[in-house]
Amino acid sequence: MDTNELIRQLTEERDRIAVIKLLSSSTTDAPSKGTRKRKKMSAAARKRISEAQRKRWAVAKNAMKTTPVKAAKKANAPAKKRATRKMSAAAKKRIAAAQKKRWAVVKVAKKVVKAVPVKKVAKKAAAKKAVAAKKAPAAKVKKAAPEEANPASTEAATS
Repeated sequence: MDTNELIRQLTEERDRIAVIKLLSSSTTDAPSKGTRKRKKMSAAARKRISEAQRKRWAVAKNAMKTTPVKAAKKANAPAKKRATRKMSAAAKKRIAAAQKKRWAVVKVAKKVVKAVPVKKVAKKAAAKKAVAAKKAPAAKVKKAAPEEANPASTEAATS
């Protein structure tokens, strides 16, 4: 395809898209999702915001001006300890007893779970034996083949 032909087709497509956009925008009065009207902020609101930001910067600037000695003192100051709650001995005993009960239930559940798969394994083993009995002649042939293939090992064992 010639490049001039390709360019001509693309420009035609672009023109069609422009017409579609023009038609679709004239039919709808509401702004599209992509373009939204910005809310206007009053001058008083802008002034309040700018003053608040100036105050923040002033605080940050003053914090930077503090000498390293003051900053070091603040860093080395002991941290305030939070008040710790104390638990009574009776409460500790109740909690320990409840936890022992929970663990006992868990242990019993584990024993039950271990007992159940043993029965399933026994059933599977019986099924495997039944299948093996049906395939017994083929299995004997497979076992016999390795012995014939390796006669040197039997001679070494006898000598």
